[in-house]
Amino acid sequence: MPKNLRSGKTTLKSPKTSAKKQRGEKAKRASKGKQKQPEEKDEVDLSMVGIGHPEIFPLVLTTRTQEIFNCRVDEDVTEENCFKLIKKDDIIQDLKTRAAISDFHPVKNIVLEYPGEELLIVFDANFQYGQNFYLVASEEAKENFLKPPETAEEIDSEEEKEETQDVCAYKPPVSKPWVSLGSEKEVEEESVKDRVKKIKYMFSRGYGKFGAPIRFTDRNASHVKDSYVECTSYQDKTFSIKVLEKDVGVQMVPKVREASTQTEWTYPKNAATQYFPRQLPNEKKEEILSCETLKQFLTSACLRMEIALQQNEIMNAFSDDWKALEDDISGSGGKSDVCLKAYQIFTDLHYLKDKSISCVCWHPTIYGIIAVSATKRPSKEERTKVQHDSVIIFWSFFDPIHPQLILECPDDIYCFQFSPSDPNIIAGGCFSGQVVLWDISQYEEKLQNAKSVVVGMKKTVNMNNVSVLSLLEDDDMSELLFMEDDESDKGQILVRFCTSSSIHHSHEKKITDIHWLPDYFEVNRMGETFENRAGICVQLVTCSPDSVILFWDIRDTNLPTQHLSEKVKEENSFNMLPDVSNTSNDPDLIWKPLMKISLCDKEEENVKCSPTKISLQEQHYDYKITDKEQALHKSQVLVKESPYAQMSGSSNKTLYVLNNISNNFFVGTEDGEIIYSDWEMKTKSNEEKIGKKYTIHKEAVNTVQRSPFFKDIILSVGGWNFAIWKENVTNGPILQSNCAAQRYTAGHWSLTRPGVFYIATDDGNIDIWDLLKETHKPSHIQNISKSAITCISPRIASSKQQFLAVSDDSGVLHVLEIRRTLSHPSSNEQANILNYFERRVQYLKNHKKDQEFEIKENGN
Repeated sequence: MPKNLRSGKTTLKSPKTSAKKQRGEKAKRASKGKQKQPEEKDEVDLSMVGIGHPEIFPLVLTTRTQEIFNCRVDEDVTEENCFKLIKKDDIIQDLKTRAAISDFHPVKNIVLEYPGEELLIVFDANFQYGQNFYLVASEEAKENFLKPPETAEEIDSEEEKEETQDVCAYKPPVSKPWVSLGSEKEVEEESVKDRVKKIKYMFSRGYGKFGAPIRFTDRNASHVKDSYVECTSYQDKTFSIKVLEKDVGVQMVPKVREASTQTEWTYPKNAATQYFPRQLPNEKKEEILSCETLKQFLTSACLRMEIALQQNEIMNAFSDDWKALEDDISGSGGKSDVCLKAYQIFTDLHYLKDKSISCVCWHPTIYGIIAVSATKRPSKEERTKVQHDSVIIFWSFFDPIHPQLILECPDDIYCFQFSPSDPNIIAGGCFSGQVVLWDISQYEEKLQNAKSVVVGMKKTVNMNNVSVLSLLEDDDMSELLFMEDDESDKGQILVRFCTSSSIHHSHEKKITDIHWLPDYFEVNRMGETFENRAGICVQLVTCSPDSVILFWDIRDTNLPTQHLSEKVKEENSFNMLPDVSNTSNDPDLIWKPLMKISLCDKEEENVKCSPTKISLQEQHYDYKITDKEQALHKSQVLVKESPYAQMSGSSNKTLYVLNNISNNFFVGTEDGEIIYSDWEMKTKSNEEKIGKKYTIHKEAVNTVQRSPFFKDIILSVGGWNFAIWKENVTNGPILQSNCAAQRYTAGHWSLTRPGVFYIATDDGNIDIWDLLKETHKPSHIQNISKSAITCISPRIASSKQQFLAVSDDSGVLHVLEIRRTLSHPSSNEQANILNYFERRVQYLKNHKKDQEFEIKENGN
C-alpha cells in the first residue's frame, strides 16, 4: 500500500469529525433508507461502518468494466499508483446502459447522491477490504487520499533542521603547540635501516662473443639439470600484519563437478573412452523417413504407446503393494527386524591401539575362540628405528577383556590361516614378504578352558560345551591356575614363531593372501599334481603385489614334532618361550618356495600384474564344526599325537599323478582386474601367461571367494562394486552391481544360504544381499561401526546359532549373532539360485550373439 493511501487511512480514523456530525449523517442515511425502502429491497449495506470507515465501499470491477473506465490492473492502476478519478456522468451512463449487470449497481444510490463531479476509485492490491477496488463516497475523504496533510511530527522535524543550521556555524581551527608523548621513538624503531652490507655482483660476457649473431631455440627446462629453478613464495617470520578488514568477492558460476584420484600403480596405464552419435548421410536419412515399413510400425505402435503413457500417468505398474504396506507398518511405530544382533566386542589398548585389524580367523575346533592380526602403516624410517608390537591375539567369548594367547610376529601380519589337518599349526604372511609358522599345541588346553566367575568363585569353563546355559549349570568345573589382577599383564602367554622363510627367497612386497592346499594332493616343482599319501595339509600358496605366486612345502622346515598332549610346565606357563632358530639365517635350513609363478601380460611382457587375492578351484573349506566333531577332537587330544609328528621331508617315492585335479585359479589385482589362469609351467623362466583378464573394479580387489555351495561360482569385491563370476564363462561376470556411494572394503558368502552374501563399506555398514529378493540393491543395511570395516568372517557355532565377526579400522572386533531369517534357507533355495545363475549365463550368451550379429550387420 503506498504512503498517500496509508496517510489517508489515518486521516479517516482521526477524531476530526465530531460524533454529532457522524450521528447526523447516520440519521440522514437511515431516513433516506426508509423513504426508498420499496426500491432497495435487495440492496445490501456495503460500507465499512463496522471497522470505522463508513465512506469506503468495496467493489468488484470486472475486466470489461476496467476497460470501459481505463482502470486496468497493472496497466492503468498499480500498487504504487492506485488512484483513479471517474466522472459521475460516465458511471450514470454505464448504469443506464448495462443496468443490473453493471459493476456499480450495488452502489447506485451512493453514486447518484454524490455531491461532486468525479468519484475516487482505489485499487486494493492486498484485498484489505475484501475486493480488488473500493469507492470513496465523500469529498473530504477523497481530498485526504489525494492530498494527505502533514503530520505534526514532520512539521517539528523541519523546524529542528532550520534551528540546527542556524546554530552550527563554521569555526576555523586554531593551531596549538605540539606536545611529544613518545610516538617518535616508536616511529624510529619501526623504520627500516640498512644493517647488512650489500653484496655486489658483476656479470660480463666473453670478449670473443661481442657482436656475434644470436640464435634463439626452444628447450625443455626439465631435460637439462639445474636449468629450471622455481621461486616459490614464503612467509616472512620477522613480522606479521594482523588483518582487521578483508574484502571478499563472490561470483556465482554454473555447477561444476570435479573428480580426482591418486593411485599407486606398479606400471603406468592409460585408458580413455569416447562416446559419439552415429552419423548418417542425408540420403540415408530421407530413405529411412520415407520407408513404408517405418510408417506401418509407427501406425501400429502409436495406439499402444498412448495407452501405456496413460497408464503411467494413472498408476505405477512397478510398485510393490506388499512392500509399501510393510513400510507403512514400520513407519507407524512397528518394530524393525535387526538381522545382526551385537553379541560381543573385543579390543586391546596395548596391542591394538592406533592399529587396523587386517585378518580375522575362527578356531576350527574350539567354540568361542577367535584370532585377529593387526597392522600399522608407519613410514620406512619409523619401521627401521621404532620396533612396534606385531602380534596375533586370541580372544575368548568367556573372557572378553584378557587375551587368551598372543603370537609374536617378526613383522605386521596381513593374513594367516589355521591348518585344516591340525589347528595348532598356523601359517601367516608378513609385511616383509616372509611366511611364518607357529605351533600352539602346548597351549591347546589353555584355549579349551576359560575363566568364568560364578558366585564369586573362579572356575574352569569347558569350551567344548556350546550351550552357555549348560556351562552355568555345571558344578564339577575344576579350578584354573590364574594370576592376580595386578599381574595380568605379566601373565599373558607370548608364543614365539617356530620358523620363517628366507627373506631373500620370499616375496618382495607384503603377502596379501595365504591358503592351505587340500590334504588329498600335493604339487611338485613343475606344477604337476600327485597323490598325498600322508593325508595331511603340507603345502601353502601365497600371493603378493610383486606379481608372484609362491607355493611352499612345510616339510622343508624344522617344525617341532612334539605331542599335542604335552602340557606347558607351570614355571614357564606365563613366560615367553626361549628364542628359536630362524631358518632365514641358517644356510642348512633355508626355507625356500617350492614353485614360483610370475604373472605377466600376454601383449606386453614387461607389464606385470599385482595380485592381492587368490582363489583356487581345489581349495579346503572349513566353515562348520559339528557337535560330533567336537567330541571326537576332545577324545583325540589326550590320545593322538600331532599329524605332523611323523612328518618327514619330501618323499622320493614314486607317486601317482592325479589328472582330475584342476590347476585353475582366480586372482584379483591392485588395478581392479580379475585374472583367470592356471599354474602349469609353460616356459623355462617359470613365467605364467595370463589366460583371461577382465577389468571390472576401479580399485584394488579385496575379496575373491568361491561359494560354499557352488564350486564354480566366485564373488569378487573391490572399489565401489562387486561381481559374481562363473568358471568357464569367458564373456565376463554373470552379475555385476552398480557403483555404490561408499567404497566396498570386504565381502563374504553366507555359510548356510546359497543366495546371501555380506558386503562391508568404508562408512562402517554391512550390506546384506539376498538374490532371491532383490538383485539391484541390498535387502538390508545395518551400521556396525563408525570406522571403515576391514574384515568379515562368519561362523556356524551350532544348528541354532551363527556368528559374524566384523573388524574395523580402529582395532575393534565386533561379534554379531545372525538372526534366523539369514541363517536358515528357504525350501529349494539352492535349486532356485542355481536356476538363476543358469539364466544369467544364458543371457550373456544371447547378448554376445546379438553383439556379433550387430557387428556383422554394420560391416555389411
